[in-house]
Amino acid sequence: MSYLEKLLDGVEVEWLPLGEVSIKISSGGTPTTGIAEYYGGSIPWLRTQEVDFGEIWDTGVKITEAGLKNSSAKLIPENCVIVAMYGATVGKIGINKIPMATNQACANIQLDENIANYRYVFHFLSNQYEYIKSLGAGSQTNINAGIVKKLQIPIPCPENPKKSRQIQSKIVTILDGFAELTAELTAELTARKKQYAYYREQLLSFEDGEVEWKPLGEIGEFIRGKRFTKADYVEDGGIKVIHYGEIYTQYGVSTSHALSQVRAEMAESLRYAEPGDVVVTDVGETVEDVGKAVAWLGAEKVAIHDHCYAFRHAMNPKFVSYCMQTASFIDEKAKYVARTKVNTLLIKGFAKIQIPVPPLAEQARIVAILDKFDTLTNSISEGLPREIALRQQQYAYYRDLLFSFPKPAEA
Repeated sequence: MSYLEKLLDGVEVEWLPLGEVSIKISSGGTPTTGIAEYYGGSIPWLRTQEVDFGEIWDTGVKITEAGLKNSSAKLIPENCVIVAMYGATVGKIGINKIPMATNQACANIQLDENIANYRYVFHFLSNQYEYIKSLGAGSQTNINAGIVKKLQIPIPCPENPKKSRQIQSKIVTILDGFAELTAELTAELTARKKQYAYYREQLLSFEDGEVEWKPLGEIGEFIRGKRFTKADYVEDGGIKVIHYGEIYTQYGVSTSHALSQVRAEMAESLRYAEPGDVVVTDVGETVEDVGKAVAWLGAEKVAIHDHCYAFRHAMNPKFVSYCMQTASFIDEKAKYVARTKVNTLLIKGFAKIQIPVPPLAEQARIVAILDKFDTLTNSISEGLPREIALRQQQYAYYRDLLFSFPKPAEA
């Protein structure tokens, strides 16, 4: 007998439309954006980008009483289950923990607690994310409140509300335990990242005269990569390459393994970073992405895209990469980014940025300290990110298990 069967103890499960287990399902509205008196008040106003499978305790935008009165936005009580209905966030679920208003892209569900525990519905709908997304229509794959009202919710033992609430509560207790542990780990990770950033700034900020500072252009040289495209990619047997987009999405401070390969016959047409080079992007969606760096620590050379430069030098490569993450370096770098249609690095100006040049032994000491923080806060095979991923996997496993009720057609 499965855990779910033991929990249900033989009681029936009825699937009911969300509209039948709710007091009210409504959407919100947006006060006219051109009227300043509608914004900057004290009323929290939720947008769908703030709905992300968790509790919502505040909003980035506040509106005024006038904004509320002169729009379709309405105040909803705390503990509504909120479903994002538009665009990239469609299907994401949240719970508001304070009274607030929302925009029209949110379906706000006030559950009838005599029938359905709001956290039970939250966990169930979170488990239905992919299905809810699939219900979208149009180029934006939006859904609407009518679709949300028809979503089927499994209600155990509906003819006995007290027993039904007890079963729902047991499921909620189990799933909330995983969610709370994940939230605690995430908060710990945020705190450690702040601590890591603080020590990085401290360790790489030297007093005047303590060490020599030199422009990058005097420390080494920049070698531009050569073009390859997605059509050149292969799964196996190719030339290892670093694409500029991977530097700000996949790699960290350093790497010894390239994630992509291109056709072997392109070997002569490519340009390479040598072991110990620091590979720098020259374009990015944000100014911070431009000039982002990864130290190449592989045993052999690696080909780089033509939107990358290999910085060749005689310093500790990870020390250079860490220097390029400091707030002062990022501020300096911003002076040498051309803000055209695509943010582009001005390499001659970039080469003028100075970094500290302590003895190699001191560089290695600082790198060893920062590596420990980096592993703790960024490693997906060790540290807090791994723990969070494991807890999220456990949560998803038990959520699948606890909501594996027979579907109406299967019952």
